Amino acid sequence: MSTLLRLATAGSVDDGKSTLVGRLLHDSKSVMSDQLEKIASPSDLALLTDGLRAEREQGITIDVAYRYFATPRRRFILADTPGHVQYTRNMVTGASTASLVVLVVDARHGVTDQTRRHADVAGLLRVPHLVLAVNKMDLVGWSEEVFARIAGDLDYPGEVTAIPISALTGDNVVVPSAHMDWHTGPTVMEFLETVEVSEDLTALPARLPVQYVIKTRGRRAYAGQLTGGILRVGERVTVQPGGHTTTVTGIDVLGDPVATAWAPQSIAVRLADDLDVSRGCLIAPAATAPPATRELHATVCHLHEKDLRVGEKILVKHTTRTVQAVVSSIGPGDSLGINDIGDVVVRTAADLAVDDYGDSRTTGACLLIDPADGATRSAGMISVA
Repeated sequence: MSTLLRLATAGSVDDGKSTLVGRLLHDSKSVMSDQLEKIASPSDLALLTDGLRAEREQGITIDVAYRYFATPRRRFILADTPGHVQYTRNMVTGASTASLVVLVVDARHGVTDQTRRHADVAGLLRVPHLVLAVNKMDLVGWSEEVFARIAGDLDYPGEVTAIPISALTGDNVVVPSAHMDWHTGPTVMEFLETVEVSEDLTALPARLPVQYVIKTRGRRAYAGQLTGGILRVGERVTVQPGGHTTTVTGIDVLGDPVATAWAPQSIAVRLADDLDVSRGCLIAPAATAPPATRELHATVCHLHEKDLRVGEKILVKHTTRTVQAVVSSIGPGDSLGINDIGDVVVRTAADLAVDDYGDSRTTGACLLIDPADGATRSAGMISVA
């Protein structure tokens, strides 16, 4: 079992997400003494997470906030994402690196359109585990029937674990509920501590996006972080763009030579041939190297107030490479507004070597950037036919 779990929380406004996060921090004793002084009653638990003044004044979460806490069994990095519809795009940021999403719903209202929207985003991002935390069970008489109806009302491509809770009273958050003895599953914390999230990056094809070139004593080494797989001295590799094949003659990790490196190590690689390798190139085993393309297909979530339109000139950032491009098509329609999700085809001015997002959440991801001011317009999940 992994010792670190990256998770994100999501849910509609007023469904109790901030109170749940506050309860997790409070009951796991992950709160500083000065923060505890803010908590006069359980209804104040949200103050532990809604840290910005604007958030406190409006009573909503408006930005992604990262919380770090630990129990004797596991360490956690929690991305607390906004619930309001206009901030749905922020969830993409919080969930993009998560292995699990806790999706909070109000037992009185059940699964809403915003609940489904958050589940759709988590599904697009290929988050493998989703906890459906049915909150405010105290306000529906701890009803097993209400819980069962809500638990069966959400479709998700990954694993779903439904847990009935009351964040306000703490029932089934960290401590099992005496009011819901019909629930035989884990509490939220028990599940977070025990869920298997052992993503084996070394099982993926090896990929080394070059971040920079090191020149010493007339020799060149190409440095970057292995995003997947295992790379060995003596292995035949292909450098994209260009498709030139050569052999790995040396690998350094923290300045020391090694025979083998594996993801996610940061390494420097030396090659047998003097090729034109620079930042943005991708080094991969010749047998599994992705082909280069100038037509990129992706499902994107649009993050910017300015619409994305067909024919627009943009920049595409893929790992360490940024190239000029034009939006060729958008479906459905011919534009995307803020928070919209759609299928986009872009034609790039230079080659990109990409993977399918389902195979790699790193080399299968991209950003669409405004060339005028460098603002991120859309986050994309690449599809390779």
